[in-house]
Amino acid sequence: MTDRNHKLSLSRQAELLGISRCSLHYEPRPTSDADLKLMRRIDELHMEYPFAGSRMMKGLLRQEGFTAGRLHVATCMKIMGIEALYRRPNTSKPAPGHKIYPYLLRKLAVTRPNQVRAMDITYIPMARGFVYLVAVLDWFSRKVLAWRLSVSLETAPCLEALNETIRRFGKPEIMNSDQGSQGGLNRSSQHHDLVPLS
Repeated sequence: MTDRNHKLSLSRQAELLGISRCSLHYEPRPTSDADLKLMRRIDELHMEYPFAGSRMMKGLLRQEGFTAGRLHVATCMKIMGIEALYRRPNTSKPAPGHKIYPYLLRKLAVTRPNQVRAMDITYIPMARGFVYLVAVLDWFSRKVLAWRLSVSLETAPCLEALNETIRRFGKPEIMNSDQGSQGGLNRSSQHHDLVPLS
């Protein structure tokens, strides 16, 4: 990004790039062998104790002779994309500012396939922690049209399942989901509201 041989001074180059001058002197360092060993063990322990956060992970590591502090363990976990898995309270809580849509299914006779689809998320307890299952069903046939498993409550698996059903079966007249913030869907929304979010 910067060129020490350029006619512009390094200070001016940093200013034009919108970076601080001191960052020009930063030399990236490879991850130390000690940290690689620590991260490898964190990964193994996460498989055994997926519900362990940085505090518990630090305790488990201390029992094995590692001396890393909680913040260092948390940083390693973040770099590795590891987070504790546990039951999230109230998965049906609407996202802040989420528009409340009218419930269109009250007294509606479901008489044909592709008229109404439903989508929901549930958690499945495992030996150590939870996984989350999202499923899209056709209300007439009760057939599961698409599903995804995930280790966290995120929108991406919901959208993948929804987009798969739209690709394979077209848009339904009504898509029903709860008011949860993860679903990325409107409760009982008409088909014109079913624009895949990306």
